[in-house]
Amino acid sequence: MNILFLCTGNSCRSVLSEATFNHLAPAGLKAISAGSQPAGKLHPLAVALLHSKGISTEGYYSKSWDDLSVTPDIVVTVCSSAAGETCPAYLGPVLRTHWGVDDPGHVVGTEEEINTAFERTYRIIRARIEAFLALPLEELRKDPARLKQELDSIGGIEP
Repeated sequence: MNILFLCTGNSCRSVLSEATFNHLAPAGLKAISAGSQPAGKLHPLAVALLHSKGISTEGYYSKSWDDLSVTPDIVVTVCSSAAGETCPAYLGPVLRTHWGVDDPGHVVGTEEEINTAFERTYRIIRARIEAFLALPLEELRKDPARLKQELDSIGGIEP
């Protein structure tokens, strides 16, 4: 099963999600990430945060959804509609859900405030991914409506 984490720039939240998911997921589950308007580079604080958590960033880069090598089974948008961001709309025949989270890359403040924002984003993303991985996926794959309901519910988790 391939899970696409999608946002606009693919430099911060979607990459944090991709790397964290792949770090935690068992064999057979794989995350990819992309953006509708890729920034062209990963946010350096996102990379530093992943490294501090022991999560590899090897092979990750900011890329367009036009460059995906696989068709996802599930698309998770991570942009923050609460912050007025426009989420890209993936139009393929996939299950879609939204796990909005504020972009820590846009936080203005002291170094401590910015680092705190990245940590908070990571905690939210990790809690949601752990909830996803705890789902009875084999059972839910036979009931797409229930799987969608479970995934939508996970989008509200904030530790």
